Amino acid sequence: MQKAYTLHSLQKRIKAVFLILIFLVCSLLVRLFVVQVINGKTLQNRATDQWTRDLTLSAPRGTFFDATGDSLAVSYTTYNVFVRGREVKDVTRTATILSNILGLELNSTIDKVSRKNVSEVLLKMQVEADIAEQIYKEKLDGVYLAENVGRYYVYGDLMTQLLGFSSVDNVGQAGLEAYLNDYLVGDDGFSYVQSDLQGKEIGGSIRYYVSGVAGDNVTLTVNSKIQILLEQVLTAAFSEQKAKAVTGIVMNAKTSEVLAISSKPSFDLNTPPRDNLSELFENSKMKAITDTYEPGSTFKILTLAAALEEGVVSPSDRFYCPGFRIIDGQRIKCWKSIGHGSQTLTEAFANSCNCCFMDLALRLGVDRFYAYMQKFGLGQKTGITLRGESSGILMDKKLVKTVDLARMGFGHAIAVTPLQLLSIVAGITNGGVWKTPTLIKNITSISGKVTFTPKVESRQIVSASTSQTVNALLQKAENKQADFTFVEGYNVGGKTGTAQKYSETGGIASGKYISSFIGTYPADNPDYLFMIMVDEASAGAYYGSIVAAPYGKQFFSEFFKFYDMPKDDESVVLDDVIMPSLLGHSLTDAILTLNSLGLLYEIDGSGGIIKQQLPPAGTILKKGSTVLLVT
Repeated sequence: MQKAYTLHSLQKRIKAVFLILIFLVCSLLVRLFVVQVINGKTLQNRATDQWTRDLTLSAPRGTFFDATGDSLAVSYTTYNVFVRGREVKDVTRTATILSNILGLELNSTIDKVSRKNVSEVLLKMQVEADIAEQIYKEKLDGVYLAENVGRYYVYGDLMTQLLGFSSVDNVGQAGLEAYLNDYLVGDDGFSYVQSDLQGKEIGGSIRYYVSGVAGDNVTLTVNSKIQILLEQVLTAAFSEQKAKAVTGIVMNAKTSEVLAISSKPSFDLNTPPRDNLSELFENSKMKAITDTYEPGSTFKILTLAAALEEGVVSPSDRFYCPGFRIIDGQRIKCWKSIGHGSQTLTEAFANSCNCCFMDLALRLGVDRFYAYMQKFGLGQKTGITLRGESSGILMDKKLVKTVDLARMGFGHAIAVTPLQLLSIVAGITNGGVWKTPTLIKNITSISGKVTFTPKVESRQIVSASTSQTVNALLQKAENKQADFTFVEGYNVGGKTGTAQKYSETGGIASGKYISSFIGTYPADNPDYLFMIMVDEASAGAYYGSIVAAPYGKQFFSEFFKFYDMPKDDESVVLDDVIMPSLLGHSLTDAILTLNSLGLLYEIDGSGGIIKQQLPPAGTILKKGSTVLLVT
C-alpha cells in the first residue's frame, strides 16, 4: 500500500536538505578561510618553491664610522657562484672553465657541476667583481651569480682588536663586528626565476628581484687620526723593546670616551690569518679589557687619592725610606734598594717610593682602603660595550693581612685591566667624577633613526679638592727638571709603573715584568689621558720610566704637533746631552755625573760599581731623560 506524504512531512524533509546544504556551504567557507587566510602564506610559499628557484642576495652590513665621520669598515658587492646541474649542457667544459677562473680543483668541480639530484650547488662565495665578470662573459648554461657582500677595512691593520672581522657568510667573528652583529647584519634580499617540474628555468619567464635592506651604521668615539698616532707609538715600543705585547689607550678625561685603543701584535683585517687559529685568537683579543695585571706604581694614584680624601696625609707630610719596610715579619723592598731617605709626599710620589705608599695604605686600614677600592670600581666590570671584559681581581677583604694591604698600597697583590685603571684615573683627575667608559657614540638605521646609545653612569668617587691635589702631584711626578719639561714646553703630567709577573704555578716569574705609563694633559685639569703597557720587554730594561714613559713622551709630542697646539710655556728649552760612559765607575760618581748633566736615573742592583748602562755611551739625549744604571 503506497505511503501518503503530508505537507508537514514534506516541509520537514525540505528543512533537513536545506540544513545539510547550509552545513556543507559553511564547511566549504571554513575550509576556504583556513586555506586562504590561516594557511594562505604557507601554501603560497610552498607553491612558489615548486614553480620557482631563488638565490639569496646578502644585505650590506652596516658601516663603521669614527667620531669625525670617516669610514672605517664598509661593505661592497661580491658574488656567489652557483651551478644547477640539470641545466648544464656540457659538464666537462663548464667545470674546466669554472675551475680555471675560480682556482678550484677540477675533479671536485666536475662532481658538483654534474649533480642533478639537487636544485643548485654553491661553488664559491664572495667572488670579486672582475672574476664574476669573466664567468658572466662565458655564458655558461646552469651557472648563476648571486650578489653577496664583502667587507673592506679602510685602514687595514688599524683597530684590529676593536673592529674585529666577519666570516665569508657575513657573521661577525670578533670585536665589535661580533658584539654588534645583530645591528649590522640587515635583511637579505632574493632573486626568483620561474622553473619547470624538473627545476629547469623556463625560457622567457618572469624574474623577480627583492633587494636587501642594509644593516645599521655604527659611529664610534674613536678618532682615526689619534688612533694612527697611538698605533705608530705602540709599533715602535713593540719592536724596540722586543716585547711580548704592547697595549695602549687614549681617553677623553672629561667624558671617559675612548679616543684610541689597540694592542700589538695585530694583523690586517682584510687578510686575517685564518689558517693559524691560535695566532688569530691571541691577536684578536682586546687586551685592554680582557687581560688583568698587577699595575705596580700607576696604582699609587688610587692610593694617593683615597689617603688625601680621608685626610690621613697632606702634600707636606714627610716619610723616611731606608729602602724597605718590615711588615708581618716580611721585608718588603722599595724599588730603590738604597732608599730615598727623608722626603715629602710630593717628593715620594715623584720618586714612586714604595715605602711611602705602604704607609698610606696602613694609615687607611683595611676597611677604609676597601671602601675606596669598591667605590673606584675595583673587582667590577666598567660596563663598556665590548665582549669579554674582565672585572679584575680584588682579594676577599676577610683574607687580607697587614702585609697584603701594604703591598696593595703600591699596586701589588691586586689586578686590574688597563681600561679599568685608566677609567678610574679619569674619574680621579676629572673633578672626582667617574663615568662609564664608552666606545660607541650611537647606532643608526639606514633611515637615520637612532637604534642604540650607550648607557653612561656617573658617580662621585673623590672630592674636587682631592682631584686638584692629585693633578698637581701628577704634574710634579714626570716634570722632574722643572715645570713643562717632560714634553718640552707642555703641561703634561704622568706616572710610571713596574710590576713583576706571575707564573702559571702562582710564583713570581723571574725576569718578566710589565712596564707602564699613564700621562695626563693638561696636567692641572686633564682633557686627555694616555696609557701604555709593555708586557715582557726584553731589550735590556724593564722599569716603566725607561721602557714605557718615553713612548708617552713620543705620543704627546706627535699629538701636539699634529694638532698644531701652542706650547704652554715657550721659554722652556731642553738642551741636548751626550750620554757619558759610566762603566766601572762607582755608583756615587755615576750619580754625581748624571746630576751635573741634568739626567735622571734608575738603579738596578745593590752593588756599588756600574756594570751596565742604558742607553750606551755616545747616545744623544734631552735633559731630563732617564737612564738605567746596573750595578
